[in-house]
Amino acid sequence: MISRGWVLRRWLQPRSISQVSVLAHSVVALTPPEVGRNTLRVAPCLLCGHHQPLFLHVSSTLHKKRKGRDEKKAVMLNPKSLKKEKAAVVSIWKNMTVQELADALGKDLDTVFEIFIYVENSDPYDSPTAVIDNLKVIQDAVKRAGLRFKIDNPEDKKEKVKENKDVFRRPPPKESDLIPRPPVVTIMGHVDHGKTTLLDALRHSAIVDTEFGGITQHIGAFSVKLDSGEEVTFLDTPGHAAFKAMRARGATVTDVVVLVVAADDGVMEQTKESIQHALEANVPIVVAINKIDKPEADIPRTREMLLHNGLQLEEDGGEVQAVPVSALKGQNLNLLVEAIVTQAELLNLKADPRGLVEAVVVESKLDPGRGKVATCVIERGTLRKGAVLVAGTAWCKVRNMFNDAGKSVKAAPPATPVQVIGWRELPSAGDLILEVESERQATEVVHWRNHEFKLEKQEEEQAAIQDKLNEHLRVYKAQLEEKRRLGIRFKRRRREPRKKENIELDTGPRVSVVLKGDVDGTVEAILNVLDTYHSEECQLDIISYGVGTVSPNDVTMASSFNGSIYTFNTQVPPDVRKMAIAEGVTIKENNVIYHLVEDLKKELSENLPFKEVEEVLGEANVIEEFVITEGKKKVPVAGCRCVKGTLKKEALYRVIRGQDTIQEGMLSSMRHLKSEVATINRGNECGLKFTDESLRFEPGDTLVCYKINKVQQVTDWDPGF
Repeated sequence: MISRGWVLRRWLQPRSISQVSVLAHSVVALTPPEVGRNTLRVAPCLLCGHHQPLFLHVSSTLHKKRKGRDEKKAVMLNPKSLKKEKAAVVSIWKNMTVQELADALGKDLDTVFEIFIYVENSDPYDSPTAVIDNLKVIQDAVKRAGLRFKIDNPEDKKEKVKENKDVFRRPPPKESDLIPRPPVVTIMGHVDHGKTTLLDALRHSAIVDTEFGGITQHIGAFSVKLDSGEEVTFLDTPGHAAFKAMRARGATVTDVVVLVVAADDGVMEQTKESIQHALEANVPIVVAINKIDKPEADIPRTREMLLHNGLQLEEDGGEVQAVPVSALKGQNLNLLVEAIVTQAELLNLKADPRGLVEAVVVESKLDPGRGKVATCVIERGTLRKGAVLVAGTAWCKVRNMFNDAGKSVKAAPPATPVQVIGWRELPSAGDLILEVESERQATEVVHWRNHEFKLEKQEEEQAAIQDKLNEHLRVYKAQLEEKRRLGIRFKRRRREPRKKENIELDTGPRVSVVLKGDVDGTVEAILNVLDTYHSEECQLDIISYGVGTVSPNDVTMASSFNGSIYTFNTQVPPDVRKMAIAEGVTIKENNVIYHLVEDLKKELSENLPFKEVEEVLGEANVIEEFVITEGKKKVPVAGCRCVKGTLKKEALYRVIRGQDTIQEGMLSSMRHLKSEVATINRGNECGLKFTDESLRFEPGDTLVCYKINKVQQVTDWDPGF
């Protein structure tokens, strides 16, 4: 029972008794706070006193003021106001914790647990750290909270800005930490001007006798103790035109460049290139005018050619030293050594032997016995066994080091060339080597650099994708404008076959090649040479390339692409050779780079399509046209005299009138007198009837007899040497 004071008396203000009775029986009463909310109560009617059931309701809707005419009109004029506002969207993911769900919903834990009361299968998740492995529970909880959801990645797995893990050179050392170091001297010049012979004379060795073709084809690093007691590190670079990148790399590593110029040849193409590399690297030059023992040697002419190419010698008032020598006879070598040592003393070369190592990769190769080997020159610090090095995207823990004589060394101070083994991946020639604290840091650096490389590649690919998209949009907009212009509302019927999505751009002949070399620098040089090949008649595809011996994988890859394997100064294991024979794969072995290029040019020429070449057999002049009757038809016949060569019935003929060619075709008949013949020699007369009977002849016309020969083409590829 409740008192009548709980009844809203404003409902008891109707004008008639009937209205009062109706409202009294349907009145809504308010329940006192101590009774409870939303409870079904029984209260007496205000008029008749009978007890009626009353539904207790506390919604504010019953007290909402009705909208007036102006307000209703405003709603009608603004339909957007009738739309319900969409609920907010929260990110969810599987295996999120209860605390993470509460943070996503923007509610406290107590509210989330209250929501779980109305969510099925939510009983196990009763603590903030409980992992919700049922995605349905998370979705229902979000819906119960009156929000919408989207499936997203966990916060800890989202792409974050990675910390830069790369390593760099150390700051310049203090002057007090520096000690004198040996100079690094690079020998440069044109091919076959005697660079390696000069180095052999300086170090009393015979390296040139071991080189294929008598030419250097990779960088060699040697530590030489001169007769004067000075220790010098020499870098011997190739002079062949194909090894331009090696010469450029040698010029950047060195302190002094010894430019070898043959006195008989003078300044050649690679000599000019070497001068340019040295000037760009701002490295002092010492000129060795070699082969002065030859009768055709012309030293004054060589000096003049050097002057014309930007080198002003001391004799001409410049600063460049020039020493005439004979490496083969050992003449004036002491003067050349003195010039090198003097130039090094002027540079006052010093280095810091302490701290983390900094070096440069001169060459790298895959040795069958030692594995991955990199030849490097130390620039700073002292390299020892166990050091962890990073070069490009390769790293190693130094297992052992060897000098140029193959002897193991324990420590390598600055300006020392050593061969380092223990690399996980083969570094590239020219890469900067930096020592790091641990293997973990080395892997982090390599991962970071690989990540940066992938990002750069993605940007390049994204640019290509965007260009293709722009082209598609351009074509689409043009088609759309055309449809609008024609007033076509519906899709037009296609009148031509749909173009293929994937179009084979080139279906012509191609040569596929797998390239294997002895060292990384040589492979790089060969690839640079192959980049100069450009032909639309036959494509050149480099399937794979690498350093080391030929592997079964190389044979499989070459077989898949119907290609060949080209090796340079590397071995082919017997089992791999048998596999290649079984697969029908050709392995072409070379030790000299221009031999490799010649073999490749020959294969390219063999794959070029045959070229049609016209061969003129004879000529005849038309004396008169005769018209003969064959059945009911009248056929023109050319009465001719052979004036050059031989006329053959099976050949092709061209009719020339004045300067114009009016007809080309074949004969249906060739007669001499009344006999059918196959050939007509010079000076004889004949009658010629063409297969095209509509052709008419005039006196003075010239008939040229010719045939088409298919000739094997030769590639016009010029690699530059």
